[in-house]
Amino acid sequence: MTNAFLLWQFTKREIQGRYRGSMLGLGWTVLSPLLLLGVFTLVFYGFFKLKWPVSATGVSQVDFALQVYVGLTLFNLFAEVVGRAPTLITQQPNLVTKVAFPLPVLALSATLSAAFQAAISLALLLTVTAVLTSPHWSWLTLPLLMALLVLLMVGVALWLSALGVYLRDLVPLVGLLTSLMMFLSPVFYPMSTVPEAWQGVYRLNPLALLITEMRGVLFNGAWPDWQSLGLLTLAIAVLLGSGAWLFERLRGGFADVL
Repeated sequence: MTNAFLLWQFTKREIQGRYRGSMLGLGWTVLSPLLLLGVFTLVFYGFFKLKWPVSATGVSQVDFALQVYVGLTLFNLFAEVVGRAPTLITQQPNLVTKVAFPLPVLALSATLSAAFQAAISLALLLTVTAVLTSPHWSWLTLPLLMALLVLLMVGVALWLSALGVYLRDLVPLVGLLTSLMMFLSPVFYPMSTVPEAWQGVYRLNPLALLITEMRGVLFNGAWPDWQSLGLLTLAIAVLLGSGAWLFERLRGGFADVL
């Protein structure tokens, strides 16, 4: 119960800290994705006349913008958590010396606060899509897809936050790899445009799988590929378990390094 209360407090502090001192405060959580979606529509359709290879929503004017919006929403969640993870412990040295403080809460709260913004963005997207077309029963699986992404990010955050205490070069390395991941994941293009020879490799990227499944569920009314999600769930369980083990194994030396 104590850990749950700490997680709630730290997550709330993370969310409020993003907009503390601003006039709109938490209102930015709605305004930001709304402006982003508007700019995407203007640039991709209004200026460049780009069209998604296969019409998803049935409204070609906004297909490209909505598809990219999904990819960027999930990627931004990934990038924020991965980018912060290596410094989560090093930026809180005062908490390391508190033996009773559950340090994994830092990784959990950072992930949940980033997921909060992503959830607002997806809720806006759902509203726009429902207006343009009609809801699908497959939308009921969206919380599952988001839960898998959040759990994946928690596992990654546990690994990187623990290693980041000892490997300070991890920060620039993660930044470089994150930039590469934007183009090696189907953020700005569909998986179908990837050459057949590379399809298998791409599907090893859990972010690529989740972006593709999210698009199919949202726009095509398709049910997820349960076999792929089952394998992903197993991989996430291994990542979480190994991340928790590594964190506990290394945390004994945190105070000495910091």
